[in-house]
Amino acid sequence: MTEALAPMTGEELEAKLRQIGAERYHNLHRFHRRLHSGQCAYEEVQAWALNRYYYQSMIPIKDATILTRMPNSADRREWRKRIEDHDGSHEGEGGIERWLALTDSLGFSRDYVTSAKGILPATRFAVDAYVEFCRARSLLEAVASSLTELFSPAIISERLAGMLAHYKFVSQDTLAYFSKRPVQAKRDSDFALNYVKAHARTRQEQDAALAALEYKCAILWAQLDALWSAYVDGAIPPGAWVPGKTLSEQAA
Repeated sequence: MTEALAPMTGEELEAKLRQIGAERYHNLHRFHRRLHSGQCAYEEVQAWALNRYYYQSMIPIKDATILTRMPNSADRREWRKRIEDHDGSHEGEGGIERWLALTDSLGFSRDYVTSAKGILPATRFAVDAYVEFCRARSLLEAVASSLTELFSPAIISERLAGMLAHYKFVSQDTLAYFSKRPVQAKRDSDFALNYVKAHARTRQEQDAALAALEYKCAILWAQLDALWSAYVDGAIPPGAWVPGKTLSEQAA
């Protein structure tokens, strides 16, 4: 019989979580390198923004799912800030609204973007799988999967600088979503990291938390693989947005 491994210390667990980001976070993907270095065609940036909207739109739904499973009111108060950040406190506010301002500036109608008619099948499958993961797996795993936010401030800084330097069709205003996210992501990841370190007490629980973060990194990576295949290599699947189509054709 194999002897069970001893639990890691909180510091050891955190180091393992950060190592996952260093090795698997999607800032390492070739599409992001292409995007941030100015090598993307206008249509590739359009495709990225259109598909990423679906992920953004489902984040508060995912977070609401997690919120309903938290037995502690203090944890719920902290977690619901994430929903408020994305949905806003009033109409016309929040991260989703700021993302729609980006797709507005790239020539898409809001009805088309919010319908999700033109997104890649892999985008839909990946995002829906993530929401289901957070519904079906343990609360600890759901919280741990959000820890990609530990790594997002660095990629956001790189994205802002790179896109503003290389693309004349974007501006500080159209990229406003990213200017607000680092502070929010730092607050959210601090809470989630402390939660995971406090609640992952056994080695089995710690390993589950690590696997959850790896899974989330794979979800983000898969979306970029699909973008590359469709819009860099040109293998656009049936039903997905085709560059050059008019707005009336998109809505059909």
